[in-house]
Amino acid sequence: MSRIGNRILTIPAGVEVSVASDNTVTVKGSKGTLTQKFAEVITIKVEGTDLSTTRANEIKHTKQLHGTTNSLLQGMLIGVSEGFKKTLDINGVGYRAALAGSKLNLSLGYSHPIEYTIPQGITVECPKPTQIIISGIDKQVVGQVAAEIRSYRRPEPYKGKGIKYSDEIIIRKEGKAAGK
Repeated sequence: MSRIGNRILTIPAGVEVSVASDNTVTVKGSKGTLTQKFAEVITIKVEGTDLSTTRANEIKHTKQLHGTTNSLLQGMLIGVSEGFKKTLDINGVGYRAALAGSKLNLSLGYSHPIEYTIPQGITVECPKPTQIIISGIDKQVVGQVAAEIRSYRRPEPYKGKGIKYSDEIIIRKEGKAAGK
């Protein structure tokens, strides 16, 4: 039994959900519109302010799709009503970030500055030179942009230098001990 798939989702106020005949779901809210096509073996029903999913059979793959579909729908509902946000912190001497139009300029200790082009639908803010806030309505795209920016200089375990998520904990290692 899929507990996640059997959840009945509540549609927030001001959000409109429509399901097409080919299982394409369109969710419209105050922040924007998201559209996604789901597998035919999962039935998506909208009843008033409730959104539910049911599966056609008990095959393992269908059970897996059931929970995944329900979670993706919940992400769409939250995205168009509240949005998603990831915060990155930059640690290191001389490491900094700055916005220049639709590009993010990163100075991360390399011989050259890194220019990251911000994708459509994503908002990036730099309240401090050592902090980057990424926000948008699509959870997957927000997470992907944060992961790509972090990959330019991952945090290292000895001094903790690099780009890390604000809630990430870096397990520090002890440096090389001096010989006798």
